[in-house]
Amino acid sequence: MPKSPPARKRVIKQTSRRSPNPIDVHVGFRVRLRRNLLGMSQEKLGRAIGLTFQQIQKYERGVNRVGASRLFNLGHALDVPVSFFFEDLSPAAAGGGKRRVKGLSEAPASVLEPDSLSRRETVELIRAYYRVTDSKLRKRFLDLLKALGKAS
Repeated sequence: MPKSPPARKRVIKQTSRRSPNPIDVHVGFRVRLRRNLLGMSQEKLGRAIGLTFQQIQKYERGVNRVGASRLFNLGHALDVPVSFFFEDLSPAAAGGGKRRVKGLSEAPASVLEPDSLSRRETVELIRAYYRVTDSKLRKRFLDLLKALGKAS
């Protein structure tokens, strides 16, 4: 009887699952925020810049990096300047303040939880607020919300 070959050890490749870069995550969050504020689907945004909705999902989660030309196209499709995607970027995400020129750093922006801005109720509130055409009434509504926020 022929001898069977020795059993081969199975080699399992460990893929290095590095976490996404914080800047990529922030840019993706800003893409999703703006898209939601416009009421645009991932599919519609993808069509506008020649991508699939799956690719838009990857950008929004920070899984894939957005190249410069693609960022420019996203800004055009979402009607914002490229700088919009980097607004409110925390110093920690931007590298902890390394390589900054003394005297040129900006004061920290007000801190908002990223999740609060991307919730559906927040987007609906913003849309409803801007549908109020009377600016005085809109201001009174804002004052009311601020007062309610302080009371709770």
